[in-house]
Amino acid sequence: MQRTLIVDLLNAAAPADNVALCGWIRTRRDAKEFSFVELNDGSCRANLQCIVDAGTAAQAGLGEAATGAAVRVRGALVASPGKGQRWEVRATAVEVFGLADPETFPLQKKRHSDEFLRTIAHLRPRTNKYGAAFRIRAEAGYAVHEFFRSRRFAWVHTPVLTGADCEGAGEMFRVTALEPGQTDLQRDFFGRRCNLTVSGQLEAEALAMGLGRVYSFGPTFRAENSNTPRHAAEFWMIEPEMAFADLDDLMDLGEDLTRSVVEHALAHCAEDLALFDSFVDKGLLARLKGLLAAPFARVPYAEAVEILQKSGKDFAYPVAFGTDLQTEHERYLAEEHFGKPVAVYNYPKEIKAFYMRQNDDGRTVAAVDILVPRIGELIGGSQREERLDRLTARIAELGQRPEDYWWYLDLRRFGSVPHAGFGLGFERLLMLLTGISNIRDVIPFPRTPGNLEF
Repeated sequence: MQRTLIVDLLNAAAPADNVALCGWIRTRRDAKEFSFVELNDGSCRANLQCIVDAGTAAQAGLGEAATGAAVRVRGALVASPGKGQRWEVRATAVEVFGLADPETFPLQKKRHSDEFLRTIAHLRPRTNKYGAAFRIRAEAGYAVHEFFRSRRFAWVHTPVLTGADCEGAGEMFRVTALEPGQTDLQRDFFGRRCNLTVSGQLEAEALAMGLGRVYSFGPTFRAENSNTPRHAAEFWMIEPEMAFADLDDLMDLGEDLTRSVVEHALAHCAEDLALFDSFVDKGLLARLKGLLAAPFARVPYAEAVEILQKSGKDFAYPVAFGTDLQTEHERYLAEEHFGKPVAVYNYPKEIKAFYMRQNDDGRTVAAVDILVPRIGELIGGSQREERLDRLTARIAELGQRPEDYWWYLDLRRFGSVPHAGFGLGFERLLMLLTGISNIRDVIPFPRTPGNLEF
């Protein structure tokens, strides 16, 4: 179908006699001698104004098409006398693909609440806010791949269906082919319990042991009955794993990745970010630029606990050595104490997973969380335990079965090396980039407790 994207027409170097554009009508205003029709095709935030003269074939083709209708317009791209727009199209022909009933079309020209727009998630990409959010999502995904490719990481694909529990927390969705009432796992599809993955980390470690540097970037699932603005049942994770690497290498990688994606967004999503800076989160652009201005802070967990205890803040959750940091603690460290992202490392082993490398003090593991303002935890990772005896003992200590991890233990039997990796929640990165405060609004079709629409 012959067409030129609106983003390309708006950036045209010169007028053109014959162009064709397709899109959805955002607004239509009828005057005595012509109609003003603003089209948007999703390629950018801006609309392109089309002038349809009265009494012409173009007007006949336009008919009664109103807001929400999908059309193709042919005509001449000419300089616009209107303020704030360089080009407009003088229509010579209009073809309507699909009408939208003005009485029932839910996206009329007015402000809609985020809560309402979640109920029509199939239509909200046509709004300015969500069109911008999902374009930024696409560009950020590209930036992630570009970052790792430039550092010679191999993009790997880890299983969505798994028999392993990476986190050991049990908050996993079960997948079964058994009929209701059947309980014999031997008769199930795999002959054993199967779950949706909470992380591709264990498999990525195996791949890193042969490829050196790898990363996965795909969907993960948590059966956690949590209705907070930061949690979803289905989300995307970026999970790099590096052989011959330690905790310092990992913190460097996490900081470099975060900064690289922010830089890319500022360079390539300026128009869309400006919308969020103006209408969603005042000061967003200044905060993103500030994130790039100085190195991230780094602080041991024990010192972070002392900072929180001496802060004078009345936290809802008391903090002491051995307790996990809550969002309020993370945000205080990043927003108020350091005023920038901070990497907190060397956590107590009791609150961390079995695969994290035990430090020589016997109390802590080489784990790190990178905390950012307004979000809290963005990245969680660790140097992995490469010593077979330590890893086997830790699995048993936590009440898990070493035989379930036979292949994972093999990686320590045959050519074990120091290695490290982390998980970065892609949606939290998007919340950082856009200032959107609810994870449901950076996912096109969010999956949360009780919500499986679309």
